[in-house]
Amino acid sequence: MTLAFDILTAIGLGAACGLRPFLPALVAGAFAAANATIDFDHTSYAFLEAPWWLLVVTVALVVTILAAKLIPHYVLWVASLVMGGLLGAGTLSDHHHSAAIGWVVGVLFAVLAAAAARDLFGRVRTRLDEQAAGALPLYAEGASLITAAVAVLVPPLSAVVVAFLAWLLQGGRRRSGEKYAGLRVLR
Repeated sequence: MTLAFDILTAIGLGAACGLRPFLPALVAGAFAAANATIDFDHTSYAFLEAPWWLLVVTVALVVTILAAKLIPHYVLWVASLVMGGLLGAGTLSDHHHSAAIGWVVGVLFAVLAAAAARDLFGRVRTRLDEQAAGALPLYAEGASLITAAVAVLVPPLSAVVVAFLAWLLQGGRRRSGEKYAGLRVLR
């Protein structure tokens, strides 16, 4: 049963990293440092809860928030994949399971979440004014925070999060193929 919960936690953390890469690493690191349901000690991924690592991730988080318009999208995408893989591998290593499974699961679900978030926020951004659109990264940070906390505290809910992300992605793909997607005629 712990393998299933560990995989679900890795799925949820990977998805959280796909939304935004750094806050989930801080959440997982904080829970691991407190030995609350997750612990990276005595694994090859013990650095994920080390104070120096959490400081580096915090600096990266602050930089991405303050310089959001200057950072190319692909940099955050790569960071999402790396963080998702690291957290997935660390989660499975916690109970002596194969870290390779964690890497695969973390990266795959980071890709799913990144695609869903990019699609959703891209559609929403076109409907907002510039000031409101500037707040979208903060909403993504909040969603990644909640997703990471849920993944660590209640691993089965990671399946619900992934289903929701898949639904968002599918809905966006379906709408993009429609003529005048999102337009309504008022009479």
